[in-house]
Amino acid sequence: MTSVPDRPLRRGWTTGACATAACRAALEGLWGGAVPDRVTITLPKGETPTFDVVSARHGDGWVEAGVIKDAGDDPDVTHGAEIRVRVAASAGGVVFHAGEGVGCVTKPGLPIPVGEPAINPVPRAMLDEVVAELAASHGRAPDVEITISVPGGAVLARKTWNPRLGIEGGLSILGTTGIVRPFSCAAWIASIHRGIDVAVASGLTHVAGCTGATSEQVVQKLHDLPDGAMLDMGDFAGGMLKYLRRHPVARVTVGGGIGKMTKLAQGAMDLHSARSRVDLAMLSNWAGADLTGCNTALEAATREPALAGLVAREARLRVRGMIEAEVDVVVIDRAGAVLAHAR
Repeated sequence: MTSVPDRPLRRGWTTGACATAACRAALEGLWGGAVPDRVTITLPKGETPTFDVVSARHGDGWVEAGVIKDAGDDPDVTHGAEIRVRVAASAGGVVFHAGEGVGCVTKPGLPIPVGEPAINPVPRAMLDEVVAELAASHGRAPDVEITISVPGGAVLARKTWNPRLGIEGGLSILGTTGIVRPFSCAAWIASIHRGIDVAVASGLTHVAGCTGATSEQVVQKLHDLPDGAMLDMGDFAGGMLKYLRRHPVARVTVGGGIGKMTKLAQGAMDLHSARSRVDLAMLSNWAGADLTGCNTALEAATREPALAGLVAREARLRVRGMIEAEVDVVVIDRAGAVLAHAR
């Protein structure tokens, strides 16, 4: 687990913000004659960060510029990657292309249509605004082909949810504010939401959210579910369930280790160890036994084997209280053995 520094955390910039900066630099080179060393852009909420331009190339009718993605103190897989944008004249309007390391959408349910480069709506709007602004200032028509590349992006994308979401070939160009807020978990929760959208659009009626890789493997095998049905819930049970309440499916499975499932059963919606705790006194009441001396839910369940079943049933009731669906809960131990299955 990545530790949070004991100091104020430094913000960073999204891939969408970096692409916008690189696009501005490239357009200055295309229409103004020289790629600048630094550029300033305006983010959706009015902030105006400045970016260093680390690379510049040109050819017959095109110019390309690159900016390094700085995610601040957030553990972002794209931190340090170069976001490159190549611009050239289009036959009309702004046209987006996926270059090296940028994926394309292959499944319905995402905010970008199937077949389009995985450049999200807000980055597209920011890029459109830069094109319009610079076209006006240089007396040009706002007709531009924008090709975004991330060298090595196809490898980085394997560490993201893109393959499961049906984004093939590389990374997505993301961002709603242009700002990466360290450990805000917003990107993770947004990926859970997109996973639900894609599952629903694909016609899946059974999805599963699990707390980690081991519980995911157990649940997927137990129910013979396709990859597209598996939601990377992690600690964010609340983020998943609240979205499923608004975007329902017929059946939902929740799976995880007994510690996190105990916290869910006891009402926690964020299962991270820093934000919720197992109430051993409540477990003692459920088990009708003195669990004094137990330090973890797993230790308590080892002493009282029936406890795992109680946890699974209580967790199922919590989930059923939030969503209208057929629900089952799978509780496992650290080795992946099923301790209880409430359905």
